[in-house]
Amino acid sequence: MIASDLIVALPEVLLALFAMAALMAGAYGGQDRLALPLLWVTAGAFVVMAIVIGAGSKETATAFGGMFTADAFAQFSKMIILLSAAVVLVMGQNYLSTRDLMRFEYPVLITLSVVGMMVMVSAGDLIVLYLGLELQSLALYVLAALRRDSVRSTEAGLKYFILGALASGLLLYGASLVYGYSGTTQFAGILSTIGDEGMSLGLLVGLAFMLAGLAFKVSAAPFHMWTPDVYQGAPSPVTAFFATAPKVAAMALLARLVHDAFGAVPGDWTQIIALLAVLSMFVGAIAAIGQRDIKRLMAYSSITHMGFALVGLAAGTAQGVQAMLIYMAIYVTMNIGMFAFILSMSRGGRPVTSIDSLNQYARAEPLRALALLVLLFSLAGVPPLVGFFGKFYVLWAAVQAGMVWLAVAGVIASVIGAFYYLRLVYYMYFGDETDPLDHAMPPVQAGLLVASAAVMVLGIVNLFGIESLAAAAADSLVR
Repeated sequence: MIASDLIVALPEVLLALFAMAALMAGAYGGQDRLALPLLWVTAGAFVVMAIVIGAGSKETATAFGGMFTADAFAQFSKMIILLSAAVVLVMGQNYLSTRDLMRFEYPVLITLSVVGMMVMVSAGDLIVLYLGLELQSLALYVLAALRRDSVRSTEAGLKYFILGALASGLLLYGASLVYGYSGTTQFAGILSTIGDEGMSLGLLVGLAFMLAGLAFKVSAAPFHMWTPDVYQGAPSPVTAFFATAPKVAAMALLARLVHDAFGAVPGDWTQIIALLAVLSMFVGAIAAIGQRDIKRLMAYSSITHMGFALVGLAAGTAQGVQAMLIYMAIYVTMNIGMFAFILSMSRGGRPVTSIDSLNQYARAEPLRALALLVLLFSLAGVPPLVGFFGKFYVLWAAVQAGMVWLAVAGVIASVIGAFYYLRLVYYMYFGDETDPLDHAMPPVQAGLLVASAAVMVLGIVNLFGIESLAAAAADSLVR
């Protein structure tokens, strides 16, 4: 290890040191008394780190013998991860404080999981890939069970842990096969082996197992079983975190693996990803129709949206990676607004998550209902909102790659999925009379709800410039 290696991985090193310092401060400095200040400091650290990374060099650099890669693709992904994590931390502060869930461990665990995500998107080696993935996952298992006096939260953490261990086993088995048949754990070495000798059956089986393990992390069908229960059982701020940053990290890692290690044979993995995309789009869209709990509904919604993101990746081109990155940025923005509203849903001071509680909400809160309507329409892909352009990019990438059937499947799934979003709009404006939700909404959550909806409208001009950033990121990955 030399100084140049540490400079390339400096953001991860600094955040890891910050997490350890925060842990020591919380343990020896009054524990939960420091939880709220620590939360705000952590959010600030994420924002500063995102700015530093965004202002850094766009040139590709490697560290630790090629095991760690810093390029425009990692830069783009890390910025989304850090900014979304910072927003979710601030957004959930009021919820945690009023329900006696504010623990100093919460921002520490969030920080450790973010470090794992940043390592994931810069992985250039199977070992680093696994280390980053497990650092993220172990922190998330604990976060899911944060409400220790809740059976449902404990169950969510346990289910997530058990199924996550199974997924890790699949991933490790696949990685061992890839190593055995290529003789190296480095992505560049695997790519070179395939270029010289072709794709052997053992490598293909190993890749299939690795894709199955990563499909669990993005909650792609048929590896989605954990998602509804964990989304519903985990505290709502934790659910909001699950629905944003980890999804971006897992999708970025998936793109990194298939292009950096198996980019020479796209025909061998695009079919697998296309199958995962189709299953995810239809399973999520159809299963969400019968949901009466809005957090479970958002879980199935996330499965559908990950299917659309996988459509872009299945194209196997730089245009497809660009479309996937744009889609993930839009998806995170929409989810932040949705969960800002879900966190504020209460009646008599008690949280509620039933979709029936939205009945006649527009009569009591017309502005918030309008913002929620915009977000729901955007999630459904209704033009001309930004959510429509996200779907257009991934579907057009599939068409350009000659996968017209996949784009047609995406359109059909989008039409099916529109039903449950429009049903929520119907409840807000035309539902039966019911006890109204509490009018009080913390300023941060109200601001994020309105801001997210505004982005869905104003972003139709030029997507706030993320199109060119995503193109540069995709070009750095697909060479």
